[in-house]
Amino acid sequence: MSISSVMIVDDSEPDQFIAKNNVEKFDNSIEVLQAYDGQEALEILAELPTQPDFIFLDINMPRMNGHEFLEEYETWEDNTVVVVMLTSSDQEQDKEKSLAYTCVKKYFSKPLDQSLLVDVVDLLP
Repeated sequence: MSISSVMIVDDSEPDQFIAKNNVEKFDNSIEVLQAYDGQEALEILAELPTQPDFIFLDINMPRMNGHEFLEEYETWEDNTVVVVMLTSSDQEQDKEKSLAYTCVKKYFSKPLDQSLLVDVVDLLP
């Protein structure tokens, strides 16, 4: 199965750039949506006619962090997007808390690279 679009949710512009660049290198036909915190991500997702295949989500962000995003997103009727945590946090409690949400399928450390993208494609139903 191919990926048509992904969303990167991260407040760090350099991390956004690296992730977007690696997705485009992996397959330049993939649409990359970008949000800089959880609140902006929810607003974008609410407006989309078609949800992305994946959301790459950071934890530590201002306004609405990754865990707060997941708490809200789990209440949505259409919360079927595969979420992959992509964060600098190596705290076991962050990993456990993230993976407790049904939409979260993997937990990776930054940065997003080609090998992680290969692993992520295998998560598609």
